[in-house]
Amino acid sequence: MAATPAPAQAPPKPTWDPRRPQAPFPWLRPTIRIRLTLLYGGMFLIAGILLLSIIYLLAAQAISTGNQPLFRIVSFSQGSQLKVSSANCPAINATSLSLQDFNDSIAHCVDQQRQEALDNLLSRSLLALLGLAVIAFAFGYAMAGRVLSPLGRITRTARQVAGSDLSRRIELDGPDDELKELADTFDDMLERLQRAFTAQQRFVGNASHELRTPLAINRTLLEVHLSDPHAPVELQQLGKTLLATNERSEQLVEGLLLLARSDNQIVERKPVDLAEVATQAVDQVHAEAEAKGVEIRGERKPAVTQGNGVLLERIALNLVQNAVRYNVPENGWVEVDTEVRHGQAVLTVCNTGPVVPAYEIDNLFEPFRRLRTERTGSDKGVGLGLSIVRSVARAHGGHILAQPREGGGLEMRVTLPV
Repeated sequence: MAATPAPAQAPPKPTWDPRRPQAPFPWLRPTIRIRLTLLYGGMFLIAGILLLSIIYLLAAQAISTGNQPLFRIVSFSQGSQLKVSSANCPAINATSLSLQDFNDSIAHCVDQQRQEALDNLLSRSLLALLGLAVIAFAFGYAMAGRVLSPLGRITRTARQVAGSDLSRRIELDGPDDELKELADTFDDMLERLQRAFTAQQRFVGNASHELRTPLAINRTLLEVHLSDPHAPVELQQLGKTLLATNERSEQLVEGLLLLARSDNQIVERKPVDLAEVATQAVDQVHAEAEAKGVEIRGERKPAVTQGNGVLLERIALNLVQNAVRYNVPENGWVEVDTEVRHGQAVLTVCNTGPVVPAYEIDNLFEPFRRLRTERTGSDKGVGLGLSIVRSVARAHGGHILAQPREGGGLEMRVTLPV
């Protein structure tokens, strides 16, 4: 009987990562620690050599000055008195000195000359040390800036990514050290984020198309049935209710699509005047404001910012619509102002309305949140207006601030960079 062949075994897994080849000598990798050690150690060695050289030259000069003869013999003959002369020791220039006085004067002059040489050496050494310290600090500052320049490049790229788009990369060249590893890791992270945002945008686009198509079909069918003059009253009432519900669903889909798109930074920017944007928003809401008896007023001065005109118009439209819809029943007003304040373009929308507690202001900017309610339950909107405003403002590098007014209502202030 033939023996059953043994099952094939899987090959052993490699113990190394094939994606990143290992260096033959990892301890020879030019890391930041090794480079800084060599750099500052070399600087300390060079500074020490220079300081020792300067001290040696100064000491040699001091010794040379101190070895000058204290006196010279003017005349000497047998039987006559010794006559000496000294420029450094005037005390021995006298015509007659005893041997003891002569020796004392010479010793005093030697001590004095040695002290002068030491003082001179100390003062020059301090000056040399001061000059060497200035040079060392300047050289160290330049070298530190050179070593840390990759960090500045990483920081600038991160700011550009935060302010524009995710397509920017650091692409740091140079030695394979910790900074290059950090830059490569940051580039990999940006690559993954860009793929994620691209997939999100593609999904939002496809989902919005798939959602809007059946809603548009439903709206068309309902309008066709409502146009039939022979339809029963109950059927017409049901059709109007379904048409309003369908319209609300369409607004919700459009709002979600706009909210998802506005979360990304604005890449293509053009000059947009907030005064013109606010005026267009007021014109669109004018009929609704007249129907509710709300007066729209305000002074709209030119305030040009860089951004997307359609999205900025949506900011003004949402704010003005909310100000008109959430107002008092009688004698209400909405004030829309634009101006340039402290180098920034400002859009301010104030209105009369119900009293809003300060602790509930933040909840107004959350999706599907309203004052004292958590889910949509009103016919005034779908609960995405202020969320879209905040998202668009952040995408343009600005922010929105909401403050309750005394007596009721809100003051909405959108600040955008000029």
